[in-house]
Parts: sequence; structure tokens; C-alpha cells
Amino acid sequence: MLDIQFIREHADIVKESQRKRGESVELVDQVLQADSERRQALQSYESTRAEQKSLGKQIAQAQGDQKAQLLARTKELSDQVGSCKEAADKANDAYTELMWQFSNVVEPEAPEGGEDDYVVVTKVGTPRDFHAEGFEPKNHLELGEGVAGIDMRRGVKVSGSRFYFLRGDIARMEIAMLTMAVDQAMSHGFIPTITPTLVRPEVMAGTGFLNSHSDEIYRLREPDDQYLVGTSEVALAGMHEGEILDLETGPLRYCGWSSCYRREAGAAGKDTMGIIRVHQFDKVEMFVYCKQEDAQAQHQQLLGMEQEMLGKVDVPYRIIDTAAGDLGSSAARKFDCEAWVPTQERYRELTSTSNCTQYQARRLNIRERTSDGGTRSVATLNGTLATTRWLVAILENHQNADGSITVPKAMQPYMGGKEVIEPTKWEA
Repeated sequence: MLDIQFIREHADIVKESQRKRGESVELVDQVLQADSERRQALQSYESTRAEQKSLGKQIAQAQGDQKAQLLARTKELSDQVGSCKEAADKANDAYTELMWQFSNVVEPEAPEGGEDDYVVVTKVGTPRDFHAEGFEPKNHLELGEGVAGIDMRRGVKVSGSRFYFLRGDIARMEIAMLTMAVDQAMSHGFIPTITPTLVRPEVMAGTGFLNSHSDEIYRLREPDDQYLVGTSEVALAGMHEGEILDLETGPLRYCGWSSCYRREAGAAGKDTMGIIRVHQFDKVEMFVYCKQEDAQAQHQQLLGMEQEMLGKVDVPYRIIDTAAGDLGSSAARKFDCEAWVPTQERYRELTSTSNCTQYQARRLNIRERTSDGGTRSVATLNGTLATTRWLVAILENHQNADGSITVPKAMQPYMGGKEVIEPTKWEA
């Protein structure tokens, strides 16, 4: 949710943000009109209520005809107070409904355009020339099946399309990768956290996930009425709902490990092979609460941590600055790290980090105490540190001609010193 005072004073900035996102510019004027009507209705209610209270005091001292007149006026005011209260509530509901339609205000540095209008910030590493090495690279599913590590067929049999089993050394590789991510986060002062994967509708809405992408979220309806999270960001944001945080000693940082669930609606026929787009996966997510003025610096630190982790798994990657029209509703700016996938001959997203400024905190009422004794909204940020999809890039970039996979050096201690995953026949 945006700050109404900011909208009143900077309507042009909010309109420009809406334009860059490809969303309703007219919403700004609609909200300002609704805000005016809300305040007028509230003022009418409060003034009528004040008169009603004043008459109550006068009646206690009045006598005769004067008292009768005051009692008659009190009855009239009672009806007016009820009508004014109803009008004020109705105006506030209309205002609130419009306010919740806003996405966050885009940072001015974010590129214009849609999904294909990102700006490449940098590239790191050089893709392998497999042809020069004398063999044709296999895709991650062929490699995973060749080492008896990825079983899509039985995943589909048990759960339906886009489900899978990870087995043996591939299962161990995922655990190693996620554990390495947690260790790295802890070394930077993050608190490791196992989060709930079911949340209340109010929390899901508060984080901004029930807007344009709500059809990608699994929902458990009656009698539960809960949502399955697509990222531990949701639970980590909701953890301090309605609280006042102490940020005087620095940001509050969490590292959440959870299973995640996404319907991937609308992606039929796209990336349905293997484990690139699946309905369930595991992820380690960074989440930060900080002072408003520290948010941009924290954003760069999260991006740096993602780069540190990508360096450990030793895959070529690039960083892109996501265009405004491709931002999620809660993000004011977002950077993606995309790894090179040899068999697709292109970069694919592995991580993203978003600065959500005060957008989520306002919706969830998360504040900090100010020096004058008041309160103000905090800023929230998030960033992915490792997820199941990383296996795609690791397997394809570290494959060998015989179908084996070299374990990145940084991961070897997490896999009991194993250096190479050898081709293996399926046991059944």
C-alpha cells in the first residue's frame, strides 16, 4: 500500500510509475477523489457526533420547553449520526479498495518496458565451448536420468504433471547447495529460519501476491482458507505483521528455508521438460527489514550475496535490471541473476532480488519507533540464495563427455568430499 500523503503531494510521480508499469494512470485521480470524499464524510460524522455530545451536556442542565426542544434535536441528531457514520464507512471502504489496487512506486532508475526490455548490467564467466571439447552437451534431464537422480515419470505418476523425484547424489546435491546457502547467509548475520508453507489470506495479500499473479498460487479453501506459499518471503514478511521493530542496531535479516508451490499458470508448453518450471521446489530466501533510507544499500548487498553464491557453484551468469512493466506489484526495483544453460544456448533466471520499499510493511502494518516517539513504516527486501532450478545450470555446465557430473569445489565438502557423480543404472 502506498502513503496517501505521498500520493497527494507527488501525484505526478505515482502517475509516471503507473504508466511505466502499464497500469491504470487514472487510478491516481480516482484515489485522490475517494480520499477527498472520505475525509469530507468523516468530518461530517465527527461534527455531528460532537454536537450530539454537546447537547447531552446541555440537556442535563435544561428545564421545561428548552429541555423538550433539546431532546427533540437530540433525536434528530441520533438519526443523522447514524447516517453520517454509514456514509463515512462506505466512503472509507471505497477508498481502501482503490488504494489496495496500487502496485509499488517504481524507482526512477528502473528501465521502461516489459519482459524483454531488461538492461544487462554485467556478465560474469565464459560459457564452455563443448564442440571444442569434442562432445555434444546433454540437457539437465538426460544428465539427471543418467546418474539415476531425476525421476520425472514417477513424479507424474504420483502427483501429476511437473512433479518429480530427486534421488541419490542429485538429491544430496540439492541439500548440499541449500545448506551452503544457509551457511553463507549466517556468515553475513542472517538468522536461519524454517518457515510455514501455509499462510492466511491476509498475509498473502499483504505481501502483494494476490494481484496480477494470484492465479499462480495454490489455495486451500473451506474449511481452511489458506494459501501455499511460492516463496518463504511471504511467511517472513508476515512474521512481524502488526509489530514495531527495533532497527537501531541495524537491519533485521532472515534466511528462510522452505518448500515452495506454484501453479505456473499460463506457462503450458513452455519449459515443461525437466525441473525448470515445476509446481514444487525448495528454496533458500533472504529477507530484510531495514530503515527506509537504508533500503537501496541493502538491495545492493543482497545482489552481492547472490553473486557470491553463484561464484561458489561456478556457472557463467549475467545480471539484468528488470523493466518496470515486468516487476511484481510489491517491487520498486528488481535485479535478476541468470545462468547460462548450454543446451538452450541462453541465460535463464536463477535468482532475483527486490527492493519493496515500504509497500509490504504498510499493508502488514510493520513499523519502527522514530526519535520523536512516533512510528513509521520500515522497508522490506528479499532475494533468492539457492533453489531447485539451480541444479539445471550446475548439471549442464559441469557435465563431462561420459555423462558424469563434476561437483563444484565449494560444494564438495557438503557432499562428503565427492568430486564426481558417475553414471548409474536405475535400481528399479
